[in-house]
Amino acid sequence: MSDADGPAPPPGAGSELDELRRRLNALESRPPRRHVLRSVGSAVLVLLAALLSMLAVVAVWADSIVQDTDRYVATVAPLASDPDVQAAVADRVTDVVLDRVDVEALVQQLTDAAAQQGVPPRLAELLGTLDEPIENGLRQLVRDTVERVVGSEAFETVWVDANRRAHTLLDRALTGEADGVVDLEGDEVAVDVGPIVAQVKERLVDAGFAPAARIPAVQTDFVVFASKDIGEVRTYVRVLEILGGWLPLIALLVAAAGVYVAFDRRHALIGTGVAVFVAMVILGIALTVTRDVYLDRLPPDVSQAAAGEVYDTLVRFLRAAARALGAVAVFTAVGAFLAGPSRAAVLTRSGGRRSVGALRDVAKSAGWRSGPVGRFVHRYKRWIGAAVLVAAAVVLFTWSYPTTAVVVWTAVITLAAFGVREFLDDDEPPRAAGPRRAAG
Repeated sequence: MSDADGPAPPPGAGSELDELRRRLNALESRPPRRHVLRSVGSAVLVLLAALLSMLAVVAVWADSIVQDTDRYVATVAPLASDPDVQAAVADRVTDVVLDRVDVEALVQQLTDAAAQQGVPPRLAELLGTLDEPIENGLRQLVRDTVERVVGSEAFETVWVDANRRAHTLLDRALTGEADGVVDLEGDEVAVDVGPIVAQVKERLVDAGFAPAARIPAVQTDFVVFASKDIGEVRTYVRVLEILGGWLPLIALLVAAAGVYVAFDRRHALIGTGVAVFVAMVILGIALTVTRDVYLDRLPPDVSQAAAGEVYDTLVRFLRAAARALGAVAVFTAVGAFLAGPSRAAVLTRSGGRRSVGALRDVAKSAGWRSGPVGRFVHRYKRWIGAAVLVAAAVVLFTWSYPTTAVVVWTAVITLAAFGVREFLDDDEPPRAAGPRRAAG
């Protein structure tokens, strides 16, 4: 053997190398037990975080409905102009007014007046049979007056003011201890529309219907919510109200723990985003199913259309919150995927860098130079990216009630910030100063 061939391997070296290769292949083909345990633990934590995120959205909504007066008023204010709610209120007020007008006494007064005027007995007897036509005419008069009141801006003002005053009692109403404007009677949560009756009374008197002046001040209820399971609803709402400030933080910490203990944290982050998105879809489906069940269990005398509008209005911000969190989950999963080594992710990142790099080259050819800023960005590029992500997270977590539009715009601005970072990233060394001209 020549010197060029190198020293011969020691005896047995080949077999040892083969043994090492065999053991390495065995380790790669069968993951260690601790990796399996970490993966299972991560999956459990991720699923728990998804469940907690769903409960957290409901808890924040329940807490906002009870604690935030402006939020509650903003939620119920549109109901004042809803046609179905206006029709239901008009029906209720019309019934209350007619119940306090003695139609038989009116007919008797008309008959007595006719007799005093010397009306023939035959005609006086005919007047005594006009109870139903007079009642129908009176109902139409009252109904028209009520509709004008309910359709006016005055009703919207009364509705908003009443609900603003009522909000202070809503917590007790949900726990069965309310009194006053918002009350709990049996299985119903109702709002007093007595002020509307007073306005109708005033307008009827102004229109020349004198008997309306004898209508007493009444307290009549417009049912906002009715359910045979109101006791359970009160309990759930109260519990969610108490946990409203803690569940989002707990869900976030559980999700972070699930990602941290995972063997592949990027995959765990993608799984967390997908799980939370699925949880928000399930919440949306649950709200739709609950609406149908709630309407099916309403008492026969409650307007289905108005009850549906009230339900949709009360859960409107809950649906918006679910969509917003679902959007955050989707963007998180997509971002974690694009940060990975897959071919699609690599092509996407390289395509973005090339596009920004081409734009930077065009700017340089026009005489633009990033100078010290570019070198600073190049040196602290990772830290700048982390700061952008932290800023986006702070915006979303400190926004009182983020909507899907807020989430989308936050994502767009975040991507734009990364684009600016890439554009300013320049490791070009500073140009050396040219030689000074010799003094003449």
